Amino acid sequence: MQWEKISIIGAGLLGGSLGLAIRQRKVASSVHAYVRRAESIAECEQAQAFDKATLDLGEAVKDASLVIICTPLGQMRDLATKIRPHLRRGTIVTDVGSVKEPVVRDLEPIFASVGCHFIGSHPMAGSEKTGVKAARAELFENAVCLVTPTQRSDADAVCTVQNFWKAIGAQTVRLSPELHDDLVSRSSHLPHVVAAELANYVLSPVHPKEQSMVCATGFRDTTRIAASSPEMWRDISLANRKNLMRVLGVFIEDLQEFQHALERQDHSAVEEFFTNAKNRREQWHNRGASSSPE
Repeated sequence: MQWEKISIIGAGLLGGSLGLAIRQRKVASSVHAYVRRAESIAECEQAQAFDKATLDLGEAVKDASLVIICTPLGQMRDLATKIRPHLRRGTIVTDVGSVKEPVVRDLEPIFASVGCHFIGSHPMAGSEKTGVKAARAELFENAVCLVTPTQRSDADAVCTVQNFWKAIGAQTVRLSPELHDDLVSRSSHLPHVVAAELANYVLSPVHPKEQSMVCATGFRDTTRIAASSPEMWRDISLANRKNLMRVLGVFIEDLQEFQHALERQDHSAVEEFFTNAKNRREQWHNRGASSSPE
């Protein structure tokens, strides 16, 4: 047993999966969760994800040695301020947010002011499904978890956070918050925007009613992540808007080049477009691509 009490703030897919993984692997003596709705307590009990779920934020984090914030990005700053008075000195706090620079910038000083340590985390694991009912203990197995310390981070706290993720089966990689946000804007945030626009455009009611009938497995697989939480992706897109706007600009330019190749009936350029995509994806896959469904 590595930890006495671990507290999870937010019992959705990730929070619930963390609870299940912690309990299954006996990583902590107890794992508690804070939830916002009374109905969520019953859902948590049914899922057996936590030793206790409560509506009392102070009770949830009291005496915890590790607190993990698993809420949408837009809620984190307010929750951090509310949690702060209830933490004992030396408590380590991390999160699972998909954007790191603004989160670390906001939360690091909040917790430092009471002698606690905030170290940002981002497990590259998830699903378009939401809620504790969709939680899975194996969600983090072999997933990459990005840990984003700063120059002000306590070295022991960083190691503790990395050891936690390893204890539930993940592989950890350290990145600066800024580099993290640059990289995921291309590999995670851009694909979600593209999938959402495909769903918006192709399934728009302005098209003939037969349109949806000809949407088969390729369309289904390409747009799967468009079914993700709109609140979560609103927060992610706005929090990482500078990076996302930049990569969207490059992506649109690349599509325009393909459009011009079609206009010219340039067989070579059109084939090269698909050949490069095929080769790059196969190389990525053969290097051991992440199986995460995020």
